[in-house]
Amino acid sequence: MDIDAVKSSYKVWAPVYDKTFGAITTVGRKRAIQYINSRQGKVLEVGVGTGLSLKHYKPHLQVTGIDVSSHMLAKARKKVSKRSMTHVEGIHEMDARAMDLPDNHFDTVVAMYLVSVVPDPEQVIAEMARVCKPGGQVLIVNHFAREKGALARVEKVMAPFANKIGWHSDFSIHRILGEDELVVQDKSKLPPLGMFTFLRMEKQGDGPRVN
Repeated sequence: MDIDAVKSSYKVWAPVYDKTFGAITTVGRKRAIQYINSRQGKVLEVGVGTGLSLKHYKPHLQVTGIDVSSHMLAKARKKVSKRSMTHVEGIHEMDARAMDLPDNHFDTVVAMYLVSVVPDPEQVIAEMARVCKPGGQVLIVNHFAREKGALARVEKVMAPFANKIGWHSDFSIHRILGEDELVVQDKSKLPPLGMFTFLRMEKQGDGPRVN
């Protein structure tokens, strides 16, 4: 899936995203935010979309959101303004493969339902690791392809239509596990039917640790 296909897809999805795909992904979003709210410091949400998660972050956090879709971000900024979300430090249009953000800056970096819809997911993970502090957490919530069974066959049938449906149904988790600095701490299946996975990784290296 190329970047133009991503933008085109989410231009279509933006008006109805919250009540369609946004509703389906509520459980995974709540799982990630529950964990993030137990932590401290700066949070980066990569692929913030329409900003569905922003109101759920606790006020002690400092949250930044980025996305490549201007149509999605327009809705996110409207939510921030309407609800006076003072914990949101910024919402920026940005390509996750080349973030205009400093190294070792965020205590938590999260991408929800993103890695299977972007070009070069390996580069996105590398960028997430770069901007995360040593000892910080990189969180992924996403659908990953099953290796066997009836649903695995359905995923393979749907795979050629990635540009139309907006995500890769046959996306392998192994594509995002190659970053040497990131060590998996938790991998949990989420409802419905274990369709999504919560993945938590810690960035290795010297520096202060944040609980």
